[in-house]
Amino acid sequence: MPVIEESVFIDRPPEEVFAFLTKTDNIPVWDSSVIRAEQVGDGPVGLGTRSKGTSKILGRQFDWVTENVHFEPPKQSIIRSVEGKFDFTISNVLEPEASGTRLTYRVEVDSGMGGFFGKLADPLVQKTHTRTVRANLETVADLLAEHPAGP
Repeated sequence: MPVIEESVFIDRPPEEVFAFLTKTDNIPVWDSSVIRAEQVGDGPVGLGTRSKGTSKILGRQFDWVTENVHFEPPKQSIIRSVEGKFDFTISNVLEPEASGTRLTYRVEVDSGMGGFFGKLADPLVQKTHTRTVRANLETVADLLAEHPAGP
């Protein structure tokens, strides 16, 4: 099971970071691999909220639907894919640190990406996507530093 885990310091309180990360409309703003994302249905984001979208990794697009399976503001959120080409889980763990927040972002792909890119491509995909995740987290930190309430 490929796992990517990266962390970043964000100079904003955990409550602001959590609110920004869990708003589905914000995902394409900071995650360069997400082309589009929207919440399914109305109402506040919480446990059971579903989102749908399209991602593009190494030139290949795929659609997905996720569900919030753990929602503990402002400490942790976990989403799991419920529809799509492969199964994945993404967790955000937020911890107070100095004047801001330490965000640890973790992606687990249950079946690997072998079915999508070919099994031999798994190490390349993981290495490439790790760089993307690192850059995305820096984008979150920069966006929230420039626009404390989010863009």
